[in-house]
Amino acid sequence: MMVHAADALECGHRRILVRTVDTDAVILAVALANERSEVLDELWITFGTGKNRRYIAAHQIAKALGPEKSRALPVFHAITGCDTVSAFAGHSKKTAWATWNAFPEVTTAFLSLASTPSELPDGVMSTLERFIVLLYDRTSTCCDVNVLRKKLFSRKSRSLEHLPPTRAALEQHIKRAAYQAGHIWGQAAIALASLPSPCDWGWMKSGDKLKPLWTTLSEVSKSCHEFISCGCRKHCGGKCRCKKAALKCTELCACEGGC
Repeated sequence: MMVHAADALECGHRRILVRTVDTDAVILAVALANERSEVLDELWITFGTGKNRRYIAAHQIAKALGPEKSRALPVFHAITGCDTVSAFAGHSKKTAWATWNAFPEVTTAFLSLASTPSELPDGVMSTLERFIVLLYDRTSTCCDVNVLRKKLFSRKSRSLEHLPPTRAALEQHIKRAAYQAGHIWGQAAIALASLPSPCDWGWMKSGDKLKPLWTTLSEVSKSCHEFISCGCRKHCGGKCRCKKAALKCTELCACEGGC
């Protein structure tokens, strides 16, 4: 869609209408309206179907947001959840938007990933980590998601699914968002985009398919042997989880360490 819109602008058209039911297209239209504002008068989106169809003025949204926020919008959208990047459980786009407004310093980090980034700099990662900390706890003064995870779990009794990701998992999440927003969407108006390998940006090969690389940390069952227990009621045989891990059964096991 953005390739055709950009081509129309090259041909001298200054008023464009795009029809879509995809939120991603609206985000990209706002970014395009900002980027091509000198040659564009109006960029309208016909969004939805039937009685729910409405017209959205992407050019007016871009003007209201300003150049920096309009350009950073696709990165924000990807990081907070899109078709190819997971969302943060229990935290809506509205909450994330309020966090962005409360922490405008993250705009610079978004912008650094908005156009074909070559890497994920430590400074950018630290700023985005602080943004995620505030997303989960607006009053927190820490900058480390691992520290916040411990605090929310031990002091505020948050369930595991409502804890922020570990830093290792967050890094892979941000890489996937940067790939989607910076490399794919960052070249949305280019007919033949040049894309790096997704395996360098939070994805991994599984046969002939790609799947998310959720984290670089070892599984808990492999790194914390003290949490391993078996469900053997009688004799612990070859299927015993403890024996497979070369461990002795303990009182945590169904056999209560009697094997």
